[in-house]
Amino acid sequence: MLDDGTYDVFVVDASPDHENEGAIHLDLTIVAGEHKGEMLGLAARDLEMDELDLLGMPGTLVVDGGVPSFTVDA
Repeated sequence: MLDDGTYDVFVVDASPDHENEGAIHLDLTIVAGEHKGEMLGLAARDLEMDELDLLGMPGTLVVDGGVPSFTVDA
């Protein structure tokens, strides 16, 4: 688990999350800082992009109270 904070990430893979209807499973790599190169997976909702459009996109991961939140950097 990551410490609370803000992380620059890159979407390595995205696919429908079959365990959470309406969610997309994302594999993210942290691209800067102490955790650079670490990968993590999470389920995301309401991204307004499909999984193919998310591939290779930069984003921001915010962990607050141990709960991650991902947004795509446009």
